Amino acid sequence: MGLISSLALVGLFATSVAAEAPTDVRARVDYHVRQATELADHFDGVIRSDCPRFGNSGEWQAYVDDEISRMVLMAAHVEQAWVEAKTTGDDEVRQAAKAPRKRLGEARPLLNKLQTCAENNGATLSTASVWQRIDREIPRRQAEIALPR
Repeated sequence: MGLISSLALVGLFATSVAAEAPTDVRARVDYHVRQATELADHFDGVIRSDCPRFGNSGEWQAYVDDEISRMVLMAAHVEQAWVEAKTTGDDEVRQAAKAPRKRLGEARPLLNKLQTCAENNGATLSTASVWQRIDREIPRRQAEIALPR
């Protein structure tokens, strides 16, 4: 087999791997959108409910760490949905992947609520530190949740 034939086969193989069926991509996007939506719904409940009371600072810290971890996970699912959607030219899949991005804007009211709850529990919460943690942890969480292809 000549060099040109070999290069043609390599190009054909690379093209077939890169161009995934929209239904496969859609299934992965739908999974990440569903996960992000469930987490956003959880946060809606946190915002609407009364602040939980804790007996000590350790209990409060465990609670707030868990909520921040959920925020990271939601952002990772939103980002991963978009990463998946970009592998197809299907506009419907891309629109579906963009939909939960609007819910990320609800993070500010959530952080305001958590800050109020911290004060009610005799603690403080630095929103700047929370944003730094979220930004720092998203790539790791995104790698953990990426579905196999």
